[in-house]
Amino acid sequence: MQINKTAELNLLWGTLILEELSRLGVQHVCMAPGSRSTPLTLAAAKQTKLKQHLHFDERGLGFMALGLAKASQAPVAIITTSGTAVANLYPAVIEAWLTRVPLIVLSGDRPPELIDCGANQAIIQPAIFAQYAKQLNLPTPDLSIRPEALLSLLDEAVSNQSQPVHINCMYREPLYPSTMSADFTQYLSTLGNWQHTNFPYNQYGKSNLSSLPSQDAMMRFVHGKGVIIAGTLSPQQDPEALIALSQKLGWPLLTDAQSQLRQHTGVIGNIDQLLHQPKAKALLMHADRVLVIGGRILSKRLIDYLADNKWKSYWQVLPEQMRLDPSHSAKQIWHADVEAITSLSWPRSSDANWALQLTLLNDELEKLFEQQIDNAEFGEAMVVRAIAKSQNKQQQLFIGNSLPVRLYDMFAPLTTEHGSIFTNRGASGIDGLLATACGIAKHQAVPTTLLIGDISQLHDLNSLAIARTSSSPLVIVILNNDGGNIFNLLPVPDEKLRNDYYRLAHGLEFGYGAAMFGIPYNRVEDLEGFNDAYQDAIEYHGASVIEVIVGQTQASDQIARIASWIKQS
Repeated sequence: MQINKTAELNLLWGTLILEELSRLGVQHVCMAPGSRSTPLTLAAAKQTKLKQHLHFDERGLGFMALGLAKASQAPVAIITTSGTAVANLYPAVIEAWLTRVPLIVLSGDRPPELIDCGANQAIIQPAIFAQYAKQLNLPTPDLSIRPEALLSLLDEAVSNQSQPVHINCMYREPLYPSTMSADFTQYLSTLGNWQHTNFPYNQYGKSNLSSLPSQDAMMRFVHGKGVIIAGTLSPQQDPEALIALSQKLGWPLLTDAQSQLRQHTGVIGNIDQLLHQPKAKALLMHADRVLVIGGRILSKRLIDYLADNKWKSYWQVLPEQMRLDPSHSAKQIWHADVEAITSLSWPRSSDANWALQLTLLNDELEKLFEQQIDNAEFGEAMVVRAIAKSQNKQQQLFIGNSLPVRLYDMFAPLTTEHGSIFTNRGASGIDGLLATACGIAKHQAVPTTLLIGDISQLHDLNSLAIARTSSSPLVIVILNNDGGNIFNLLPVPDEKLRNDYYRLAHGLEFGYGAAMFGIPYNRVEDLEGFNDAYQDAIEYHGASVIEVIVGQTQASDQIARIASWIKQS
């Protein structure tokens, strides 16, 4: 290969890669600036099939891609340069691997002769994500390597992949071509019809691991007192079909915060708090069979209930083969989606409606929350309920980790209408939450609310640069209790240790941070002020910040007080 064609061939390979990824279902490409990734960046710049997103921070970029992939239910490509730029994607890649989200990392890299010799910005990038990403390590572009070999490598690596793929791309200099349209007609001639179609070079059939119970197995399974538990489900999985199944069987449906059904009036949404109540807990212990749809349950009390009960029959339904049960209970695992499992000809249970009292207890808790939260002192749970009440089917709510998602799980109101719920509960980290919410908001440009704690927002402060580019309503609600209030709920040995080493009080507010990025800001300390600010924000076409100022122990004291009342009821 002549040296003056190196940059042009680098660009050609980048062009082939981005074109093939678009044919494999990629809709979005997220890019951070860098020189070694120039062949990929230039290829993305002229690619008309992919929507482009740019950010200066690779950590935020990775989480924005995660949000885009969650919202689109399609793989998202990420382009970074070499060195620590790649490593900054690690948290997002881990979260994507654990929650089965297909991110495709395209990392520019130095050629082999510049690795481990003191060359600038050169680290060993193959296998940098360990088991958290499938590897494809490409050689430096070379005319002796046929383009069909490159395309078939990509097709095998990406097709049917539901977890991250890391494609490491080594490029020799020069990186910047003198022309964007060098003549490689002869080199591409062996691709045949590929250049005139929109299909991948190799078209793999849809991988479908499916197993469903027989009619006889269902007859035996429903013969007794059972419960259905809805774990983490995406909005696209039609979770409401589980309500019809629950009614057909005559078994109660217990719902996780991430099931899309937590606020539905036809389910047992208050299960986390009901498991405080002696009557409800005693009733639930009569169940001898359980059908778990999905996994990754948030409530520790619900997890303990699943682990401690002596089930005669335990079925779990998962879309893929995986282990999602920290109690390691013996069970029958079926591989199916919600539609497949609910459309079966289920017989009615021989003990249908055995737990009708649970519905009454569930409704009584909602009345208690209205009295002790909605009509009590201003605080975090009040704000969580106010946001959850205001959602409609055209809106999206992303709930941050630590205390916000637990408050939603504990106290979310029962409503006739609610929006789509998103979380990052794979590794449950507090990093990248704003960036993920930005990605979710960008895909469909529908009104989106982020509910986030102050420490989490400090972790992801520079993702306000992504938020400022939003053209649709993006409301960032920051619950500022001056530190990690979640640690008030944990058995830290004494208050001094809690304050000095866990809570991390910072004394900071976010008004100047919002102003730095040109984002409208409101600071509120009461419900009326919050409702007014939120109504304005959800109608504003762009990002806005609402900072809710609350005391350090307000939420934890209220949680303990409500739990005490429930236990005595």
